[in-house]
Amino acid sequence: MDTAMALPEPQPAERSRSGMQQSTVRLSDCIQLMQADLVHANPTPENLGHPVSDVLMYDPLDHWSSVDDRIILAVGCTYGSPDFDQLLHRAANSNAAAVVVKAHGARMEELRAAAVRHSLSVLVAPDNADWTRLVALARASVMGAAADSVSGVRLGDLYAFANAAASITNGAASIVDPLGRILGYSTLPGQPIDELRRITTLTLQETTQPAFDQDFKIVYAAPGAVLVPAPDDGMARLALAVRAGGELLGSIWIIDPGEEKRATALNALDRMAPLAGLHMLHARSASDFGERRNADLIRTLMDDTPHASFAAAQLGLDTANGLAVAAFSIVRPETGSLESVREIHRLLHLVTTVCNVQFGTSHSALIGSVVYALLPCNGASPRALHGRIIQEIEAYSHTISSFPVIATVGGIAVSVEELPRSRSEAMQTLHYLLNLNFREGKSREGKAQARGNQESRVALFEDFQIPLNLLKIGAFIEDNGLAGADEIARIQAHDAGQQTDYLDTLRAYLAFNGNISAMAADLHVHNNTVRYRVARLAEDFNLDLADPQKRLWLWLRVTTMDLTAK
Repeated sequence: MDTAMALPEPQPAERSRSGMQQSTVRLSDCIQLMQADLVHANPTPENLGHPVSDVLMYDPLDHWSSVDDRIILAVGCTYGSPDFDQLLHRAANSNAAAVVVKAHGARMEELRAAAVRHSLSVLVAPDNADWTRLVALARASVMGAAADSVSGVRLGDLYAFANAAASITNGAASIVDPLGRILGYSTLPGQPIDELRRITTLTLQETTQPAFDQDFKIVYAAPGAVLVPAPDDGMARLALAVRAGGELLGSIWIIDPGEEKRATALNALDRMAPLAGLHMLHARSASDFGERRNADLIRTLMDDTPHASFAAAQLGLDTANGLAVAAFSIVRPETGSLESVREIHRLLHLVTTVCNVQFGTSHSALIGSVVYALLPCNGASPRALHGRIIQEIEAYSHTISSFPVIATVGGIAVSVEELPRSRSEAMQTLHYLLNLNFREGKSREGKAQARGNQESRVALFEDFQIPLNLLKIGAFIEDNGLAGADEIARIQAHDAGQQTDYLDTLRAYLAFNGNISAMAADLHVHNNTVRYRVARLAEDFNLDLADPQKRLWLWLRVTTMDLTAK
């Protein structure tokens, strides 16, 4: 059994802004809890023992009203710049606890000399460190150190943390992320559980997405731990929303230990909040590293054929029956916002979850702004299964974004060397559907729109193989200058200059094989008007519409042009 978490009563050494008492937090405690590969440039006992109260993002234009005992994160400041020297001077004179900087080429001896000169703690972060993550870790470490430490529980080990929480509260514990995934659960013997707890720990997923579960909404809105009444044929829970720096990281759920122990358990759960945030941040960091490693290996599979076999072995891929590359993207008008980044990561988690449920394993990664997944080709009808999987992911996509999700699958690759081709086919289909959805959004009377949304959001490569092949023909025509100033170009120029509709007439003629009545109905004009326009087309542009090769060429030009239209 894992060692329980030590949460002794707070000592009256210091009172926090919330009015609750907390123990003094030292800089050395925060550094240890952050575990962010920070190098201390001036690690004197006095500096390491400096008390810490909060974290501050540095802005040279801000007026510093209270900097005492704060860790200052120097975003954008580099050694030798006026801002850097001014920052160290102000921090030292204001009794700051430490300054976190990035070296950006500066030697450690130079940074150490600057720290010693100002008698200040300077912590050097890796150049590739994410400032947002450092801020969250620093703030969580201050709160976590104030609430005392976890005895024997490695930071980020959410299963051990759940066991510690269950031991303290006398109830089985589960830790859940905002998407409803079970990140850790307790395994202490003798603690009662119900069927809901049994199902969620087996599937590692809540039965209802938190976004649609009223109990989760109540917990997220509460300022502290709350009692959640028992559902039908189930047990009541104590629950706590876990946050760091204002960001919701997830929640802790404890089987209610009973009325006699409930108040003590709720109080203990409240005091766990900062420690829970710290553990969940570290667990997410480890997960982020795993995701980056996974993405690198999957990128190698799809882009670097000579090393594909090595990457497949590292991933433990079963390639006996072949694989297919699936691609997923969110149709957003803009992609650079923080919310768009969060949504694409939620999409990655959704894809991973669905693939885990279906295959018992998942090989998925976010590369650029596209989520990829490697789908096994097991069973007698692998393509039918692939189609069902992407339909299921698209059906659940409303839980992660208000914008539509496009999901496609390339053809089956019988070996890892063919995965680049499968990826190319998935991306061709993805871009085609993105363009199709864009055009549907602009057209109020689009026929595809009337067929329903999902039909044009999910597809296997073979579903659109003909238009995709025609797009390749269109690209060949364009790349080799085969169009030149042909009849289509001249008709377009005439329509633009004279406000005529000859291209629409030709398009209808080719679509309906010259059937005048069908053309008139499509163009909403009289039959005689159609006859007149066709005659003028043939005369003014010297078109022999009876020549099958001419008709083929005109049809290719019009069709490929329409397929690429924005």
